[in-house]
Amino acid sequence: MTRPDPLAALTLPELRRRTSMKWRTHADDVLPLWVAEADVPLAPAIVDAVTAAVRGGDTGYPCGTGYAEALAGFARDRWGWDGIDPARTRLVPDVMQGIVEVLRALTPPGDAVVVTPPVYPPFHEFLRHAGWHVFEAPLTPDGRLDPASLERAFTYRRARAFLLCSPHNPTGTVHTADELAGVAALAGRHGVTVVADEIHAPLVDPGTTFTPWLSVPGSERGFSLQSASKGWNLAGLKAAVAVAGPGAGEALGRIPVEMLAVGASHVAVQAHVAALNGARDWLDGFVAGIARNRAALAELLAARLPSVGHRPAPATFLAWLDCREAGLGDDPAAVFLERGRVALNDGRAFGTGGAGHVRLNLGTTPEILDEAVRRMAGAVS
Repeated sequence: MTRPDPLAALTLPELRRRTSMKWRTHADDVLPLWVAEADVPLAPAIVDAVTAAVRGGDTGYPCGTGYAEALAGFARDRWGWDGIDPARTRLVPDVMQGIVEVLRALTPPGDAVVVTPPVYPPFHEFLRHAGWHVFEAPLTPDGRLDPASLERAFTYRRARAFLLCSPHNPTGTVHTADELAGVAALAGRHGVTVVADEIHAPLVDPGTTFTPWLSVPGSERGFSLQSASKGWNLAGLKAAVAVAGPGAGEALGRIPVEMLAVGASHVAVQAHVAALNGARDWLDGFVAGIARNRAALAELLAARLPSVGHRPAPATFLAWLDCREAGLGDDPAAVFLERGRVALNDGRAFGTGGAGHVRLNLGTTPEILDEAVRRMAGAVS
């Protein structure tokens, strides 16, 4: 059954009426394909839930485990995993704040947290701001987890935790069960606890298997952070869930319940629950639209910008572009913005391996994507 494509629903003039960061950071002549907001309308089930909450004045503080229960049902139906026990969860304001609080329960500031660049820039920013040392274990040249790199990082004397991005942002890599089992074995050998950011997990192509971190043997002491935010474009409705492995109860008890729960939005929780329970067909249409855009981007780059490398990957609505052969220097994003009026993310912000790269947001209309690549090609030529 062909489902409607949310990425084909809105026009550029309609999108320019939005007042979010994506559409208001740059001038009106710029096509914004940078921050991870998608150019889609909300799923009807979410609109109904938020409208009912506002009309009914149900806008107080969040309560209960409804979000965790919805996530548990989604994980069971989508990934065949029955490992989310609402009793081992904490409601948190969003994934990054949840990560910080989980890490505080695991290791004091001054210790090291391992990351795998190029990786989501707030990993670096939040960790350093909270007082941890960031130790990099770069991905392989083809964007996979590197066991040798991780082993070196885990043997660093202050390394106590590994912040895993799964699926990986910005590459879109979906880590295999074998790769994750290798990580679990390494982490167990060196006493490193793994905290997985799985916010992009709903956005995996149907033909690719997503393996939840806490389903991997040896992951029992770890944590997962999950949210409907990226799958249903709910960045402005903040809420997420921290899920503890069955062996992480002691650390879970050190996470402050009240402080975090009141930081999440009760209206957002209702929106996220509606997404997970009642907007799965909408998600399927979104994922299919992303796959079409991903294939279109590969064709457009091959035809118009063959000097830019792109390895299509089966998750996220993000694309990691290698511009080192295009002669644009370490910061090609600045060139594409100045000469082409297309806003992309500067690869250097993603850590080691990011110079000469850009991250492009595929979560837009086919027409905008086509025009953006045309402008980028003009900027290079």
